Amino acid sequence: MVLWVILLCALVSSLLGGLYVLGVFRRQRPNEPPLDKGTIPWLGYLLEFRKDSSEFLKRMQSKHGDVFTVLIGGYYFTFVMDPFSFGTIVKESRSKLDFRTSATQLVVQVFGYKPTEATHSVVHVSSTKHLMGDGLTVLTQATMESFRKLLLFNLSSGEKRVWQEENLFHYCYNIVFRAGYLALYGTEPPQGTGSKEKAEEQDRLHSNQLFQEFRKYDRLFPHLAFALLPPKDKREAERLKRHFWNMLSVKKVWQKDNISGWISDQEQLLAENGVPEYMRDRFMFMLLWASQGNTGPTAFWLLLYLLKHPEALKAVRDEVDKVLRESGQEVKAGSPPVTVTRDMLSQTPLLDSALEETLRLVAAPMLVRAVLEDTSLKTSSGTEFTLRKGDRVALFPHISVQMNPEIHEEPHKFKYDRFVNPDGTRKDFYRNGKKLKFVSMPWGAGVSTCPGRFFAAAEMKLFVFLMLSHFELELVSEEEEIPAIDASRWGFGTMQPVRDVRFRYRPRF
Repeated sequence: MVLWVILLCALVSSLLGGLYVLGVFRRQRPNEPPLDKGTIPWLGYLLEFRKDSSEFLKRMQSKHGDVFTVLIGGYYFTFVMDPFSFGTIVKESRSKLDFRTSATQLVVQVFGYKPTEATHSVVHVSSTKHLMGDGLTVLTQATMESFRKLLLFNLSSGEKRVWQEENLFHYCYNIVFRAGYLALYGTEPPQGTGSKEKAEEQDRLHSNQLFQEFRKYDRLFPHLAFALLPPKDKREAERLKRHFWNMLSVKKVWQKDNISGWISDQEQLLAENGVPEYMRDRFMFMLLWASQGNTGPTAFWLLLYLLKHPEALKAVRDEVDKVLRESGQEVKAGSPPVTVTRDMLSQTPLLDSALEETLRLVAAPMLVRAVLEDTSLKTSSGTEFTLRKGDRVALFPHISVQMNPEIHEEPHKFKYDRFVNPDGTRKDFYRNGKKLKFVSMPWGAGVSTCPGRFFAAAEMKLFVFLMLSHFELELVSEEEEIPAIDASRWGFGTMQPVRDVRFRYRPRF
């Protein structure tokens, strides 16, 4: 009899524990945001959120207001949609709201790398040194050399001005990815191939092969991040991870010439902090995706918007040509390709604005913090909410700020000069007469701001600068519509199109 009582108690305890895990007993406490758990235990709104995060959040905001809590895959997320309340979130101390918790889960899930406390310090120190200031000048020069090798290497060979046709997304992603990869991870040493020309040919071949595999992994990335891959795709993801761990292993990286300080410093510092070699190989793969996973797609959108808006294309091209003339360079028949420096890239306010406008339209990261202790959130309207320990708090700036018609007039339209005043200074933005600090957040905010944002911007600007200065560009079909975005990539940075578009290009002179 006693045994049956023990077994029955154990069964009831297990059942109650399971129901607790599924979220059945969760109730809204006083001062907490509106709670919406959905109809499916534990999953909550996961399927709807994954299908189209933007539409889901718009619906929840319409239903509950600017602050609400929803159940998504076992976690309770409190979304804050009021842009004037963003500062409270991004400035809160890590002891209360920690961005690393979610980031750590993601990199383990997607890249197989387990960050240590040293990892965050290493990334911060090396990024500050090499992706900003004088370090960025050096890296921009290396990227220029990569573009010369990939984009401009046959321009001075006397080739005829014939149109070449390509898929625009593939072309932009391919060239920008490979240029960034070679600038960061190094180039083939000439002594290994017999000549500089053969070494450069090997760089072109190897970087293209790496890109093809990278695209396979990139397509799996969204579902991999949410652990929603079917068995076949899961096996393919594991194969690709092992491939990159091998191809980007520290042993192979150190065999290259011209390795960037950003890569070499981080590898050495992690080794000094006791991170094993196999884990540093995985770290190298994580850095590749972090540095190159969004720049190519953004370059695609920027060129596409320029091609669809002739007045924007002309204005930015005129600016590029002006900067070239003032540097004493000119693109003309028989002349060698130009050299673009970081200083030249700082003299392009219209290109800057066009890039920021592109990011406003297509960059859609989700900023997440783990709530480590009960935390008070006071909104701009004066309402005070309590964020519950163990939950997540999230910002989705694409809806709240970037596509908000109260901030950006006609938000769905591309206006290349939206962010610049006539005198070239940066424009301010307001909502209800109050100046906004956050008007576009493609790089995140606060302590989780992307440390590589200056290099990423320089890389994309350099690509577009070279394309506009050296080539005539046009869409194959003048009636080509801007393609829809892939809704499965909401929350992971720059969106990608559901289909590619055809374009053609030829040397200008």
